[in-house]
Order: sequence, then structure tokens, then C-alpha cells
Amino acid sequence: MREVEVVVIGAGQAGLSAAYFLRRHFEPETEFAVLDHAPHAGGAWQFRWPTLTFETVNGVYRLPGMSVPEPDPSTPVSGVIADYFADYEREFDLRVQRPVSVNAVRPLPDKRLEVDTDRGTWITRALINATGTWERPFWPRYAGQRTFAGRQLHTAQYRGPWEFEGLRVAVVGGGISGIQHLLEIDPLAASTHWITRREPQWRSGDFNPDRGREAVAMVEDRVRRGLRPQSVISVTGVPLTPAIQAARDAGVLDRLPMFDRITPEGLSWDDGRFIPVDVLLWATGFRASLDHLAPLKLRGPGGGIVMDGTRVAADPRVHLVGYGPSASTVGANRAGRAAVKELRELLGEKRSAAANAEAQG
Repeated sequence: MREVEVVVIGAGQAGLSAAYFLRRHFEPETEFAVLDHAPHAGGAWQFRWPTLTFETVNGVYRLPGMSVPEPDPSTPVSGVIADYFADYEREFDLRVQRPVSVNAVRPLPDKRLEVDTDRGTWITRALINATGTWERPFWPRYAGQRTFAGRQLHTAQYRGPWEFEGLRVAVVGGGISGIQHLLEIDPLAASTHWITRREPQWRSGDFNPDRGREAVAMVEDRVRRGLRPQSVISVTGVPLTPAIQAARDAGVLDRLPMFDRITPEGLSWDDGRFIPVDVLLWATGFRASLDHLAPLKLRGPGGGIVMDGTRVAADPRVHLVGYGPSASTVGANRAGRAAVKELRELLGEKRSAAANAEAQG
């Protein structure tokens, strides 16, 4: 059992950003610990498909204090960013401990927290949770889904378009990942179909800072009210890049509404429409990976967690970074800095109170 001031769970963009700011004020291992479930450095980037290159990626943002490599645009992102994260951990002596799986975080009678893992237990005064979403892919449920005779997979399992050569493929989901999958798969597949719950909101022109702040504010409003956060892309719309515009012109992105049921051979609508498919690719996003925080009883009636910035409103010891409005590479950096600033003040007050009590005793 190890005792520290702060435990950081997760070493992706948000976790490393928080660890960087902690390192400026605390000693690693003796005063803070960073625990990561992944086998190697790189956060979720290390698991991305090899055709996700610097030309097609939605955005890579530097960690505080170290610039991002700028390789050829055709270079796969996963390996470069994994190496970048590993170099970052070494450069700032962050001493990330991995692989460590956190089973549960529990409150203790003395107002500290117990972090139970498969590698032992940490006792901490505060927690920065940066577990992201990659390990919780969202699979919608539809009538007849279990009867489908073809293959079903999620974006998290996608490894490239060559798996779908000569097959009839339906991609479900209106986000950037679903569109990228379609653009890659369509030239090789026998046929492709794009299915979304809502009409896509196409965004033309530059995405300026004002529009970015407006989108983040909309997501932030939801988490302040304790609702489940939406993705930022759901309120920003889809950028009309030259590649996406060309795909629209070619009919690749002719969207279909959601089907009503899945049959062994394909997809069926109540109006009598039927599409035979061999593969269902669910590009339906992810949910925040927070099950290990269940013993803290942070969720409210709305299904989400009421937030005040990065701080859980009901428990100032707990900060969520990379959650809701900070679930972007830019937002994650800012959230890490903000969380550490608040925790330094909180822990400083506790230390002062403890010192005063000891002096008076």
C-alpha cells in the first residue's frame, strides 16, 4: 500500500498534461503517481488503424513543453505519437507505471481515497481521472442484431480497408471516423452505404476560435447540469474538406436514415426498403470510461456527473480531465493545468489545517 498526494489514472493526452503540471510542484512516486492501463506509451493513439495518417487525422496537438513531430503527411499517426508520448514521459521524468488496471476507487473514513488495482493499492488525497473513452466503444442495440449472419465490428476494431474488399458494407455513424472509413472502404468494396440517425451538418469555411468556444460551451453546459456529455464534433458539424466534398459529389456520402431492424442478410426499414450487406461497421463513438469510480457515487439523476470546470461538483478531491468539454487534444492540455492548479490549492489548505491542528495539540 502506497500513500501519495495525487493519483492520475490514465496516461493519454489529458493524463500526461496533468502529470506535467504536477511534476513542477510534486515529486513523482513519493507525492504523485501516474497509472496507465495500456501496455505502452501512446494513449489511445497506439491502437488507431494504420491508415489514419497525419493527412487524414482530425487533429494532433502538442503536449505542454514539447513540440509534436511533423513527419510526411502520409505517415501513420499511431507509431509517431506513441514514440512522442514515450519521449515526453522520459523528458519530464513522469515515471508512468504500466500496465496497471484500476479496479475501483473508494472513499476512506479519513477523507482520503483508496485506489485498488491489479498491482496493489494506492492511498491518495486527490484524484485526477484521465481514462478517456477508447476502452468503452458504444454499440447500439437493434431488433434482430444477433441474427445477422455477416460480420459486425466497431471503429475500435477497424484496421484498414483491405478487410472489406469485394464485400457489401454498411457504415453506421455520422462522425469523422465513419466518414473516413467510408472514404477508404468504398474503392475496394462491392458496395457501401452510409447510415446515420440525423442528417449530417456540413460545415464550410474556417473553424474560427469563436465557433470553437461556442461548441465547447454547449458541451460544458451539459456537464454542469449533470447530463451525459456530447462529443464536440456533434455540435461543430463536419468540415467540408476537399476529400469529403469529392465523396459527396461522387455519391459515396449519400446518407440513409436509421434502419428499423437487422435481418440475417441485411438491413430492413418499415417502409419496405431492404439492403443486403455482408459487414456492419459501427462508427458510433465511445462513452467515458468511468466504471471504476462507481463506489464514489458521482453520477446524478441525469446519468452524467455534475461538473464545475474539471472538478466534480460533489467531491472537490476528484477531477475529470479529457471528459466532456475537455475531450479534445487542445482541451485536455488546458484541463490538466486547471485540475492541478485547483488541487494544489486544495492540498495546500489541507496541509495548513493539519499543521495548525498539530501546533495546537
